[in-house]
Amino acid sequence: MEALKELKALLAHEVQMMHSAENILLAGLPLIIEKASNEELKAVLDMHWKETGMQVKRLEKAAEYLHISASGNQNPGMKGLLTESEKLTQQEGAEPLVDTALIVGMQKIEHYEIASYGTAAYLADELGLTEVADLLRETLLEERNTSSILGQIAQKNIIRQAAKV
Repeated sequence: MEALKELKALLAHEVQMMHSAENILLAGLPLIIEKASNEELKAVLDMHWKETGMQVKRLEKAAEYLHISASGNQNPGMKGLLTESEKLTQQEGAEPLVDTALIVGMQKIEHYEIASYGTAAYLADELGLTEVADLLRETLLEERNTSSILGQIAQKNIIRQAAKV
């Protein structure tokens, strides 16, 4: 990353980092989906995988507005979060326990994304870059929705089943 000389450079960095993050997630999420046993969980993860593809496109559009390449920075944070989740997919155990572990890992990922998109949208707002802010907020809403749905699935049945194992 270049030296930060202005707020726009920080926003550009964040857009590139999230572009990397979403591409890492696009590659890793199918393994997590495959390991899930709860059908509702699988459906939500599959929906989010499809959304992630659209999020990559939005980040590319935001990068165009910023006159930068969307790629350029590797996101070690997302790589670490996904590696942690992938380690859980390699564990053997009762299905409710594995599903609970997958939700725990995905919630960490979702909260990382919520923080990143929320901050980046705020930066774009401060810079008067309405188009960029709108693109980032659209994704922020999807991330919040996914987190909420994962929480609801966990609370209504998966964690209760896991507690009985």
